[in-house]
Order: sequence, then structure tokens, then C-alpha cells
Amino acid sequence: MNFYVLTLFPEMITDTVSHSITGRAIEKNLINVEAINIRDFAGNKHGQVDDYPYGGGAGMVMQPGPVYRSYKSIEEKIGKKPRVVYMTPQGKTFNQNMAKEFAKEEDLVFLCGHYEGIDERVLEMIVTDNVSIGDYVLTGGELPSLVMIDAISRLVPGVLNNDASAETESFSDNLLEYPQYTRPNEFEGKKVPPILLSGDHAKVDKWRREQSIIRTYERRPDLLEKAELNKDDKKTIMSLKKQ
Repeated sequence: MNFYVLTLFPEMITDTVSHSITGRAIEKNLINVEAINIRDFAGNKHGQVDDYPYGGGAGMVMQPGPVYRSYKSIEEKIGKKPRVVYMTPQGKTFNQNMAKEFAKEEDLVFLCGHYEGIDERVLEMIVTDNVSIGDYVLTGGELPSLVMIDAISRLVPGVLNNDASAETESFSDNLLEYPQYTRPNEFEGKKVPPILLSGDHAKVDKWRREQSIIRTYERRPDLLEKAELNKDDKKTIMSLKKQ
């Protein structure tokens, strides 16, 4: 899978993705992350890509020309119109289902804005998806794009050493993940739940499912409305409501 990031700060992207899971995935050629510097397409010797907003107001606005030319360089390289995600607090909130959808793409472009935003005309021309990572404002789109690249990369086959882990993580089936434990057996007087030491995989699976239901009910009850619940799950929820 190929990620292209249109940005004024390419080092923020390349330096971050070179580590951990994404870094190993790049080394294995499972994903490719390319940061394109919008300033390289400024068309002037000073590399200026912003100007004052028409109608007045505070701040500066990124000009349409450099953004459009940087986008066209990707389109010409891959030979087709790619899906373009604009990182904006006005977009739909990113979630696991969106990550799964984006992971199906062969090429995905992230557009990172700065200042007071980007000229609306170029956004109308190239953007296919407006996405936010939360109801707050950041300095630019680089951090949100990195968050999305990380989440999407994990769903690309082969990126995780154990692909099954992606199926049991939080939000994979609209449930939060069950609690995890490792050695030592006892830490500061707190012991690992005995069921996890029993060796009975069926009972362990049942316990983990129950813990996922409990944790989701306590921390994100809104998710339960979309979750596929079996008979035991519903019994667990009923008992929680009676407490």
C-alpha cells in the first residue's frame, strides 16, 4: 500500500514512520510512505505557498496552485486519480471502520493544511474525503495523517507479525479489548486472574469475551449499540445493569 503525504514539513512524516511497526513494514516493502513537499511546487524562488485571505481576516491561507501541482505529480506518477484525504476538524471523525475502508486502497493521499487553511477551490477539485481525528484544532495536518497511517497500516496483510491481533483489538467488532497480563504472576500484591493460567483455552476465550463486554459497558457503552451480541453477552449486560 502506498501512502503519499502532501505537506510543508516532510521530515515530520518520514522521521516518524521510520520507527516501530510502520518502519518494519516499510523495510519489508509492505507499505510505502512518501512525503511530498508542497513548497517544491511553489513556482517562486522564495518557496512562498500562502497569501492573505480575500475579504480580510486574521492569518494566511495556502494558495491553490502549489497544492494542485503537488497533487498532480502524484496523479501522473501512479496514472490515475487517487483517493485524497484532507485532514480538517470539519471532517468526519476517524474510526476503526474508516481505517478498514482506507486499507483497501492501493494508493492513498493525505493533504495537510496549515495557517488558516487551504484555498477552497483546490479542495473542491482534488479532495475525496474530509477527515478529523477529534473535535479540537491542531497546528497542521501532519499529526492526524500520521495517526491515520499508523492505524491503517496495521490492517495491511503482513504488517503485524500476528495478523490475528488486529482482529481482537479494541473497536475491531465494536467492543473494547479485554485486559492483558504477562509475567510475573504476582506484581505488588496483584495476581494474574487464575483463569488465564488454567490452560483451558475455551474458558479463557469465554472470560476474555466477558471482560470485553464489561469493559465496553463501563467505558464506551455507546459502542454496544453496534456490536453483535450473543446470548451470553446479553446476560452479562443485564447483570451489569442490575448492579
